[in-house]
Amino acid sequence: MNFRTQINPKPNKKTINYNSNILLIGSCFTQNIGDKLNYYKFKSFINPFGILFHPKAIENLIVNALNDKIYTENDLVFHNERWHCLDVHSDFSHADKNIVLDFINTTLIDTKNYIKKASHIVLTLGTSWVYRYHKTANLVANCHKIEQKQFAKEILSVNEIVVSLQNIITSVKEINTAIQVIFTVSPVRHLKDGFVENQLSKAHLLTAIHQVLAKNVNYFPAYEIMMDDLRDYRFYKKDMLHPNEVAVDYIWEKFMATWINSSDKEIIEKVAQIQKGLAHKPFNEASEQHQKFVENLNQKIKDLENTKGITF
Repeated sequence: MNFRTQINPKPNKKTINYNSNILLIGSCFTQNIGDKLNYYKFKSFINPFGILFHPKAIENLIVNALNDKIYTENDLVFHNERWHCLDVHSDFSHADKNIVLDFINTTLIDTKNYIKKASHIVLTLGTSWVYRYHKTANLVANCHKIEQKQFAKEILSVNEIVVSLQNIITSVKEINTAIQVIFTVSPVRHLKDGFVENQLSKAHLLTAIHQVLAKNVNYFPAYEIMMDDLRDYRFYKKDMLHPNEVAVDYIWEKFMATWINSSDKEIIEKVAQIQKGLAHKPFNEASEQHQKFVENLNQKIKDLENTKGITF
């Protein structure tokens, strides 16, 4: 008797390998998958603008990057003795506005250059709920703990999300026709919006994504794997909102089965062995046994660097 339902997405033909360049943008779950790609030494560029929760925030920065927008002081707000840009994460905030602007404008250039060469772009959508800044009437990516009264909370309609996703796809493919677009919906539960409101938000995202799927535009069911395959609180962190390490590992395995080239599985295992070796803490660094261990480990690293160009 089977006591659970398993989701096994079909392997995609346009797989990721060690020659691929992967751009990942979106919610905090993006970081989970990106960290796995980094750990196994795939070439990736993860959340260049920090965590972005909703599709309009992602669209805004991708379009701005591709259109060579230059941010100025007029695009910043000063709050709590720091300069902030409402389009990006608070990681970009600083007491010196010139540092903020340089950071943003350099990242825009880096992002455009990476999109030009990227083989895959993974876009993880977290929520349909957005905040509109009263002073400019623009939607923001991050409120930076500015007083709530300065913003109006709204939910994006399915059609608004469809238009946003189509703009992202069109803009990216104008400079890189071969790029594979992979959409996912974050399994993180946004319960501050409310239980019903969170489900409504996710439903809008899912409906919109499935309306834009086409050739070279794909969907990976991270949300469904968490909700319908794992569906147990033991797979959540203590906050009962975020997937824990076991859940992330499980979803990563499904992602690998779907998107990672099977011929690279052996390399992944070799990289994992090296990573464990690098994390090893010896009892006696000066011992002959440890010196042999280090020598063997360095040889494994050199072999992968010489044959696959993988850098540790």
